[in-house]
Amino acid sequence: MKRTLLVVGSVNVDAVSGVERFPAPGETVLASSYRQGLGGKGANQAVAAALDGARVELVARTGDDAGGAAVRAELAAWGVDVTDVAAVRGVPTGIAQILVDARGENMIAVSSGANDALDAAAVDALADRLGPGTTVLSQGEVPVEVLDRLAEVCRDRGARFVLNLAPPRDVAPRTLRTADPLVVNEHEARTLGLDGADPEDWRLACAAAAGRLAEAVVVTLGARGAVAATCTSSAYVAAPVVDAVDATGAGDAFVGVLASRLAVGVDLGGAVQSAVAAASQAVTRHGTVESYPRR
Repeated sequence: MKRTLLVVGSVNVDAVSGVERFPAPGETVLASSYRQGLGGKGANQAVAAALDGARVELVARTGDDAGGAAVRAELAAWGVDVTDVAAVRGVPTGIAQILVDARGENMIAVSSGANDALDAAAVDALADRLGPGTTVLSQGEVPVEVLDRLAEVCRDRGARFVLNLAPPRDVAPRTLRTADPLVVNEHEARTLGLDGADPEDWRLACAAAAGRLAEAVVVTLGARGAVAATCTSSAYVAAPVVDAVDATGAGDAFVGVLASRLAVGVDLGGAVQSAVAAASQAVTRHGTVESYPRR
């Protein structure tokens, strides 16, 4: 069964340089490789969900430049409905500068560009498409006003709101409480007052936060897997041991597959298991969306 997953998120051009090690402050290092392609958490998660079998509609903004045209075409080629990915005149498409070291770890700086043109009015235009049984996914790379309004509309219409608050944003407390689930990594979780030293600590922290901070909470733990909690249950899902070569976009693979499974009625624990498996496969291949598994 296919249900539509509506993704309201960012679209970027990724500019990725491979380095032996990350530079220290003030230091220049030579890159051994360079590639450019589709990126942005919204775009990446939309592609991951589409490859997992979901019917995905993306609401986003690009510039009216060559980069914007390229990423819109690539999204469509991956099976994402880009009807609501509009080009904005006079602003550049967002860009992410990414360094990937020899261990497969990454450092990222994002210039939002046209992503900042997404606004609450765009959310209001979606309201009639939302209702019980609809799943909506968004991330911290869009303006706060979009996240707050999106949570409000989902709440009013009875739609499920999945929020990947990455990077951390100062959203309204009610926006967090609407998230079902709120998905963050360890660093992002700490900005929200959650902490842990090991998976069991994180499981307990999620269990304490579920129903209070958000309707449900998921914390990704990198190579260790992820923890998840609702008001009534919590679990730790360990990741398989793999040979990682590039972690770029692995978190987006996790979130996209998580939302895809939730959209068709899989429970949170089962969705997290599928998401951990997808992210673990993604890190074994170079590239971002190119590394995502196909269901």
